[in-house]
Amino acid sequence: MSVSFIRRVASPKKAFATAAVAAAASGMLLTSVPAHAATDSASSARTIAHQMIPDAAQYEAFNKIVTHESGWNMHATNASSGAYGLVQALPASKMASAGADWKTNPATQIKWGLDYMNSRYGSPVAAWNFWSTHHWY
Repeated sequence: MSVSFIRRVASPKKAFATAAVAAAASGMLLTSVPAHAATDSASSARTIAHQMIPDAAQYEAFNKIVTHESGWNMHATNASSGAYGLVQALPASKMASAGADWKTNPATQIKWGLDYMNSRYGSPVAAWNFWSTHHWY
């Protein structure tokens, strides 16, 4: 591999990295609170799920599904299907059976998702086993 090839590859990467840092720095003032809130929200949702699912294996299976489905973003929306929330309920309004605050409360979404996994598959572990094979649940 020649040095000139490495320089051609490295220069665009360096330019891109510099632009990304500049964009992040300029946007940080505008987005630092929402980005921080999103991180806190995901962490808070994980904590709530841990409290609701004390069994380590069941929690880990639930965690894997939610990580794949929404990345622990309780406002995640699938543009093509309309699936919504941590567990990507479809239709999203199904989660109202767990509470009227389903759009804004991660505990309500977790409760609904856990109830769904238990009623349809028997447990989060069984739901994860299905998800692992089919990439949906």
